[in-house]
Amino acid sequence: MGWGQIGQHRKHGEKGGRKVGRHKHLWSYVLRYEPNYFGKRGFKTPQSIRGLNKPNAINIGQLDELIYKLTQEKQLAKKKGKAYIDLTALGYQKLLATGKLTKPILVKVNSYSENAAKKIQEAGGQILSENETQEKTKEQPEKTEKKTIETPKD
Repeated sequence: MGWGQIGQHRKHGEKGGRKVGRHKHLWSYVLRYEPNYFGKRGFKTPQSIRGLNKPNAINIGQLDELIYKLTQEKQLAKKKGKAYIDLTALGYQKLLATGKLTKPILVKVNSYSENAAKKIQEAGGQILSENETQEKTKEQPEKTEKKTIETPKD
């Protein structure tokens, strides 16, 4: 009971099926047509390294370009005779100082650098920060409460 003539069924082995070492058989096929056959590779970079915890920032130069673009599309609001832009509504949390500003503007933003504030003031604009408005409302009642009463000296 065999295959009789020489060479029949040689070099065929046991192909297919779920047997030990199946992932190693036909390895050239696996490498060529199923590159992800062996599962996960590498590691996941922590969020602190990838930068997902950093605030979304915009530079003054980019802000100037954005203002120019919005004025051409006539979507920029005006307050007190100056262009007004709300960066928090646009998804930015921080304003940085790289670049130049050509127009006086009012900017609403959560946080900003000192140099960015100087550049905006030099251009004739102003920064409206939510943190500052909250601090001012907290400071005003404290100032009225801290009145000292002088007692007469004997």
